[in-house]
Amino acid sequence: MIRVVAADDQRVVRDGLAMLLGLLPGVEVVGTAVDGEQALAMAAELRPDVILMDLRMPRVDGVEATRRLRGSGVKVVVLTTYADDRSVLEALRAGAVGYLTKDASAEEIQQALERVTSGQVALDPEVQRLLVGAVADGTRPAGQLADGLTPREAEVLSLIAEGLSNTEIAARLVVSEATVKSHINHLLPKIGARDRAQAVSYAYRTGLA
Repeated sequence: MIRVVAADDQRVVRDGLAMLLGLLPGVEVVGTAVDGEQALAMAAELRPDVILMDLRMPRVDGVEATRRLRGSGVKVVVLTTYADDRSVLEALRAGAVGYLTKDASAEEIQQALERVTSGQVALDPEVQRLLVGAVADGTRPAGQLADGLTPREAEVLSLIAEGLSNTEIAARLVVSEATVKSHINHLLPKIGARDRAQAVSYAYRTGLA
């Protein structure tokens, strides 16, 4: 059972989201929060697996709440109306491991919850296109490889940050899936990450994505 807190300052959205989540198999809504400050309090008290976090909220906004939750073990999936590059990058750099827009279907939300609780990332297709465009435009700094990463490991890491699976990365790089797994096994300890979610957070903090 995936235990979830929904954080949104609009009551109608919050209540509707709680109702939708309650209908999903394998999902339990353990609380709803009106802002980031309450979400942080619920994270400490209820220890949910995931917080579905709006970005624009009073007192403590979603980005700051996400930043404060980093390292707590609670996964953050942003659920917002905003899909511009600034909002996406701020949230991912703060430590969010998922990013959905509010027109996401119940199935997409459930898949996102399942992905992030299994250590993967979950990005809305539009967000993925935005990130791919950013890389294509050269916004990722070149030649800045920290922590002993090889160029290929950095490339794999950037593709993980785009939300690609091992199979998709292998197809993109024209290598075997075993080779991709080997690169991941080498790069994770170098950057001090336990799983893909922490690797994504590292990639955005360091400008590799």
